[in-house]
Order: sequence, then C-alpha cells, then structure tokens
Amino acid sequence: MQKVLTVLALSGLLASCGHAQTRPTSELNAKESKKMDNKEIVGTFLGAVMKQDTATMREVANADYIQHNPFVPTGLEPFIGLLPLLKEHGTYAENVRMFQDGNYVFMHNIWRNAKPFGADEMVAFDIIRVDENGKVAEHWDAMTVLVNETASGRTQTDGPATVEDLDKTEANKALAVSLIEDVLMGKNPSKIGDYISAEAYHQHNPQIKDGLTGIVEAVAYLTSQNNMFKYTKIHKVLGEGNFVLTVSEGEWNGGKQHVFYDLFRMKGGKIVEHWDVIQEIPTEGLAHDNGMFGF
Repeated sequence: MQKVLTVLALSGLLASCGHAQTRPTSELNAKESKKMDNKEIVGTFLGAVMKQDTATMREVANADYIQHNPFVPTGLEPFIGLLPLLKEHGTYAENVRMFQDGNYVFMHNIWRNAKPFGADEMVAFDIIRVDENGKVAEHWDAMTVLVNETASGRTQTDGPATVEDLDKTEANKALAVSLIEDVLMGKNPSKIGDYISAEAYHQHNPQIKDGLTGIVEAVAYLTSQNNMFKYTKIHKVLGEGNFVLTVSEGEWNGGKQHVFYDLFRMKGGKIVEHWDVIQEIPTEGLAHDNGMFGF
C-alpha cells in the first residue's frame, strides 16, 4: 500500500508532463535557465521527469528541492530514486491549464492509467516555486478522483484556459479572498451575491449544480447531513489575470482536516466559474514533516 501511495503522489507531481516542452541538457546551463521564464523552467523540469532525464532534472532543480506532497521524500536525489516506479506503472498525465504568479507556477492537471492507485483517472492541482536563480525549488499539490457523471454536466477540468485581464490580477485575487472569508468562513454569508455572478456561474465541483441556486442547494443538503465543510485558514492566493487559485485549510467529514484548492475565473468583477480539488490531509505514512502548506 505504501508503494502505491508513493507512486500515486509522484504522478500528481508529474501532471502537465504530457505537454511540457523540454530542451537538451547541453542547452540548460545556468545562464540559459535564467533566460527562460518560469513556465518554461517548470515545463523543462516536468518533461525531464517524464523522460527520466536525470541530468536535466539536476540542471534545473535544486538538490534541496522541498516537497510538500506528504508521500514523496523531500530532496531531489530521493525523488530521482523513485522514478523507476513511474516507468513500472506506465502512468501518464496531461496539463489542462498553466499559470504564473511571480515565482510560482500553478497548474490544473489530469493523470490517466491510474487504476493501480485506486482510480482510472484523477485530477490534480500542482504548484511549483522557482527561486531567484531560476531553479525549481519547491512543490505542493492536491489530488482527487475524476468523476464521470457530475451534477452540472460539466467535467472537473473543462472550460476556458486563456488568460485575460492581466491588469485586474490583484483585484481578482482580492475578490477570491473576500468570497472565502465571507461565505466559506462564515463571516457574512449573505454577501455571496456580491461575489458570484447571478447571470452565469459554471460549476465543476462534481456534486454541485451550476449557478447560485446550485450553491444554495448544496449548502442546504450538506447542512442537513451535519457535514458542511468549514474553511479555517487561507494559506496561499495565486493569480494571473482572470484566474485565481486559493489554497485553504479546513474541516470536513467529521472534523477531519482537509486541504481545499479552489480555482476561480472572473469576469466583470464577479466569479463566473469554479474548479476545485479537496483532499484529506494524511497523518500516517508520511515521507517528511514539511506539511501540505508552508508557503
């Protein structure tokens, strides 16, 4: 079981490798890596992982690479030591969206052929930090099972991926924070209409229907089951233009600690689309003590 969990976690890290562009190791000296933007650096690293090109991995990532996936050892060499497991299981992944906020690159991914891990397909959010020297330095993620039949009829990953309104990035990040604090943390739930578009709101959480009415129905049901999730802390907010990703901590399913990754798309000062991944925070079988946050 621990072997399965380790491979599962590694596959989450590899999400987006299927479309990552790589460059030969000979081209990747320190001077060259600084010329690449952070998306290109991350794409090169992930592509090298998929190809098991350890020379390129060592070129673009720090030896003390920090890992926050709870089942993957921290440090680059321990991670490299686990690569044969990926080849053994033949897992492959696809990137759906990739965004950048300063030194952070955040991605929305699907990985497939994952039946040995408990599901044929899974959805993941990954965040990678690139340091001031242009080196891959740190990784966070969360994963959930891909669901074929959803309440809204949408998938967990479809919808727009093109960045717009770069000049509104900070305003959109503030909008996402206000929604979480007022609605999901319960400071002022009645203000939900100030944040969510009443005209069109596309929902990708598999259990919730489109629109404001879908949210209201879901909250009413969860409350009736005494199982309403509770957000307690926002750990990170990343944005590029009209897309904002928040990483939050909270309780769900009998008070168990969870991490909540929420991706929002904004238009005209309102949230018009939402994707998420919710994962229980494990407490046993951990590969390190870095935790799933630590931004």
